[in-house]
Amino acid sequence: MDPVSQGLLGAVLPESIADKNEIRLASITGFLSALLADADVLIRSSEDPLLTLDYHRHFTHSFIFIPVGGLIAAVILWLFLRRRMRFRRIYLYATLGYATAGLLDACTSYGTRFLWLFSDARIAWNVISIIDPVFTLTLAVFVIVAVVKKSRIIGRAALVFVILYLLLGVYQRDRAEDLTRALAESRGHEIERMLVHPSIGNIVLWRSIYESDGRYYTDAVRRGFFSGPRVYEGSSLPAVDVDSDFQNVDPDSVLYRDIKRFEHFSDGYLVVHPEYPDVLGDLRYSMLPNGATPLWGIVIDTDSQDRHVIMFEYDRAITADKWRAFLAMLRGGDLSRKGK
Repeated sequence: MDPVSQGLLGAVLPESIADKNEIRLASITGFLSALLADADVLIRSSEDPLLTLDYHRHFTHSFIFIPVGGLIAAVILWLFLRRRMRFRRIYLYATLGYATAGLLDACTSYGTRFLWLFSDARIAWNVISIIDPVFTLTLAVFVIVAVVKKSRIIGRAALVFVILYLLLGVYQRDRAEDLTRALAESRGHEIERMLVHPSIGNIVLWRSIYESDGRYYTDAVRRGFFSGPRVYEGSSLPAVDVDSDFQNVDPDSVLYRDIKRFEHFSDGYLVVHPEYPDVLGDLRYSMLPNGATPLWGIVIDTDSQDRHVIMFEYDRAITADKWRAFLAMLRGGDLSRKGK
């Protein structure tokens, strides 16, 4: 998730067990330690743009790396806190804070190598958006009150809130998946695989993607708490099959390996960009939840198969039309036209 949410959750867990006189330092330690996991964004290469995709949310987010990550954070923080807390307490709070990073990121749709060393799978439970103001602001209130009141009871209440909110996300995701299945059935489609994840900032409006007969269908499905279900139909694109659609690419080439790496990163949800035929896009994300225009992809140049691909990022400017369309869907209103 966003760094603020990561840090806040990292602060909550140490707060919930800290002694009264250590709650403030425990909160700071947990907050900063949770942020350390995202230091993997520094792993990058000017020659290989995909390197950052390979290693972001990789081993630093694995459950097996938690004691190591906590130790690194504790050593750094000990330099500043050694006169105020013993190292073993710093390490305890740092490890608890660090432990929340991989778990929270696994709850989003981006994917996290939470089982690294034992599995290369990207774990994505799709129960919360990467930015969720309700979650973040509520958590911030809990953390601040716990620090001001020096109360670990408030920290524990915050943990209860986090668990209940994520469980609510699971409930909403399952409802959105049921609506997607009903939508596909109404179209006479048999779903071969499906991805449903929350749109930005909420757990009411969901992006729905399913594959049927070689095509991906993108829609937005709304599951309100006090209103009936609503579907905002999108469009469809042919699914890309790397093995059959890139037979002109040498399997031993750098280009082919990069295509396979991007396929793994995007969980196989690959399409040819509708506006740029030389771009292989990741369909999981679009500007609007029913859109079929990928936010990012890679440029395929079959004339330069010995070079790494170039990353492509679609124009993410939020126009007035797009903003109105998103808000209309979020409110459960009518759309004058489909999103792109």
